[in-house]
This record gives sequence, structure tokens and C-alpha cells, in this order.
Amino acid sequence: MFTPKYPLPDTPPAPAVPVVSANEGHTLAVPVASSPAPAQTTAPAPVPAISARPTVQLTPGGLIAVGAGGTAVVLVVGTVLVSMLLAVAVTAVAVAVCAVVLRSILTSRHTNH
Repeated sequence: MFTPKYPLPDTPPAPAVPVVSANEGHTLAVPVASSPAPAQTTAPAPVPAISARPTVQLTPGGLIAVGAGGTAVVLVVGTVLVSMLLAVAVTAVAVAVCAVVLRSILTSRHTNH
């Protein structure tokens, strides 16, 4: 159940021919080169079609419009980031003021007891 199942090889292994060594008298099995496998005919790869869409060409007016659009995006993103930073700073100042007021109230309460 858990043993791997390998696909069968496409070509059978080459047959071994026994060769007798002259010096030692041992028989060795040497594979014989078989004839090459028949060439498999496949359909040629499809040639990609050339796109019918025109390439983008910027005119001087279009180039100015793209530059202005990029500048507007940078300004808007910068404004949003600065406003978020300002909101965090205002919140931090408000928390600090609350902490000072609470500390003052608690300190005066213990000394006037």
C-alpha cells in the first residue's frame, strides 16, 4: 500500500552478452548497444501569434499628462501619510496630558489626606 509505484520504462534494457576474459577465465556480462529507438513524431510547437494590439506611444502631451498624474499620486500619498503621522502625534500628546493630570490628582489626594 505504501510502496512507490514506478512507471514502466519506455525502452527495454539492452541484452547482456557474455564475454570471456583471456587472463582470468571469468565470464563477464557486457551490455550490447542496441539499435536506437524509433524517433517519436510529435506535432511541431505552435508559433505564437503576433498581437494585433498597437504598441503604446506617448506624445509630448501624453508624457506631460503621465508626469502630472504621477506627481498627483505622490502628493496624495504623502498627504495621507503625513496626516496619519499627525493623528498619532496628537493622540500621544493627549495620552501624555491625561497621564500628567491623573498623576497630579493621585499625588495631591495622598498628600492632603
